[in-house]
Amino acid sequence: MTRHRRDVLELGGGLLAALSHPAILRGAPSDAVAVVEMAGTARGERVWFRPHGLHVNPGTLVRFVNRDGGNSHTATAYHPDLYGRSLRIPDAATPWDSGFLLPDAQFEVMLTVPGVYDYYCLPHEMAGMVGRIVVGRPTDAGWQGPADDTDDVPEAALNGFAPVDDILAQGTIQQGGEP
Repeated sequence: MTRHRRDVLELGGGLLAALSHPAILRGAPSDAVAVVEMAGTARGERVWFRPHGLHVNPGTLVRFVNRDGGNSHTATAYHPDLYGRSLRIPDAATPWDSGFLLPDAQFEVMLTVPGVYDYYCLPHEMAGMVGRIVVGRPTDAGWQGPADDTDDVPEAALNGFAPVDDILAQGTIQQGGEP
């Protein structure tokens, strides 16, 4: 009898955990999850996020998935709390760092604050592996546009950020030269 009760409690706990997932709590439609893949060429001479420019609504869950069979990657927000970097996400937003993701591993973050979020891959920032997510629109209350501070961002990374207007107009932007 005790074993049965524990099984029921474990099942109930798992069900509660599943039902407390942010997308389920929101009653979110299937498009409330946006996927950003991490990829690269077979020999690793080029690496990228796909898409590297993305427009989402506030409250969207963004799932980063490493699809690169030869490299581990991170999805790391530009924020002073993370490696002392300059702030390149909205002031009220929570920074994130996925840690190193091996091939096929994933990481999720929910973006709720309107504005522009710039992020990078820790080991591949110098190669221009950066991305930009635009949450909401400039007319939203509390909107914060792209950061002006470029002092600690390598030129390859600065050149990799898609323009906000292009992201808003197109929804997603793939990096030039991706296979």
